[in-house]
Amino acid sequence: PQVLSMNELQEITDDISKLTIVHEIVLNSDFKLQAASFSPDSLENRVKETLHKAFWDNLEEQLCASPPDYTRAIQLLQEIKEALLSLLLPRHNQLRSQIEEALDMQLIRQEAEHGALDIHGLTTYVLGTMARLCAPIRDEEVQGLQSLTDPTQLLREIFRVLGLMKMDMLNFTIQTLRTHLQDHTVQYERKKFQQLLDKLPNSLDRTREWLCKAAAEVSASSSQPPPHPAVSGSAAAHSPGAASSSATVPSLGSVLNRGYMNLLCWEPGQKEYPETLFMDQARLQEVQAQVNQLTIIAAVLLVTNGMCGSTLCGSPGIVARLKRVTKVLLEGLSCTRCEEALEDIGEQVLQEVSRTLSQLGYPAFTTDKCASLKGQIKSITDKGNAVRHVIEQRIHSFLSLFISPDGPNSQKDFPKGLDTIQEELLEVGRRFGSVIQHNR
Repeated sequence: PQVLSMNELQEITDDISKLTIVHEIVLNSDFKLQAASFSPDSLENRVKETLHKAFWDNLEEQLCASPPDYTRAIQLLQEIKEALLSLLLPRHNQLRSQIEEALDMQLIRQEAEHGALDIHGLTTYVLGTMARLCAPIRDEEVQGLQSLTDPTQLLREIFRVLGLMKMDMLNFTIQTLRTHLQDHTVQYERKKFQQLLDKLPNSLDRTREWLCKAAAEVSASSSQPPPHPAVSGSAAAHSPGAASSSATVPSLGSVLNRGYMNLLCWEPGQKEYPETLFMDQARLQEVQAQVNQLTIIAAVLLVTNGMCGSTLCGSPGIVARLKRVTKVLLEGLSCTRCEEALEDIGEQVLQEVSRTLSQLGYPAFTTDKCASLKGQIKSITDKGNAVRHVIEQRIHSFLSLFISPDGPNSQKDFPKGLDTIQEELLEVGRRFGSVIQHNR
């Protein structure tokens, strides 16, 4: 292990922090900065509350003294002025001049020295300026401040709302910059990555292991035609003689694609993620969980259709109801708890099927057929289950299209037998593809 000084460690931490923020802004359209918050019972929160109370109590004592002491109040007005100026856009030249004039700190100090400082007048101007600058979502809060008469409470609330307004401005700036960042973030991340690699040259052991495993798998399967052209990820794989040459040296594209597809089968808790994908680990694990869920949903519907026939499953609304029930019972469950859920799913599916049979005037299922349907649904959790295996292969083959340079070209690319999850699978494919294409 390389020994780092505290300064080097801090520098590396800062670089990673900047890299992570830029990466998150580009890949997460819902990314927003939020004020730091602590749980009510935490030590941090108790310290914060104690210090804040002491500060505002001291301010109240100063303002209630005879004559009033405006030392802290002037400091606060200076910070309020800086906060208001930070909310201005470059084009707000006139408003900037007005704030500078109305909150002239030299004049305010002179007025305080002569006992002529008008706190009420200054806070009234501040509230008016906040009303002009705040986002519509803050209008109600700013208006609520106008009813406060106690100067200490008013200043405290002005600071709280200004903090929210500054966060609104930061998030507005992030939204504005997102398009620009998308054009330049790959070059930025490459540069930062190289800088980090220069400082920590032996920090990619897990990435190396991940790629070596993918290379071995591609080499082992190179003598067989790939299940879909996109899986190979290389123009070379489609040319004559590609199989024999790739047996010794698999193409970089095919290795990388195999590695990315292996992330959909990653066993949580057993192996660490590749270092180069740490920033997207949560996103990719969510995609993996959705793929597992869609696999089970499609398998349940396929088994039910096989047992009940197309006539029953063609009844209006039954497929949607079965899909909804299955999805609800699988929501939030890990793979290890799917077996337990599938027992409940089998019961719910049987109830729905029995209700539909009755409505259509068909005879009810025999006891043996009921047990067979529930048993087949429960067996979907088995890794060797044939139905699950086929569906999983088709889903993975389809998702591999989203990480190829061309992507899915037409509706004909959609796998047969998975129409019931088409909408969800397309959305998962788009999310998976955007993360992988950026990382590629």
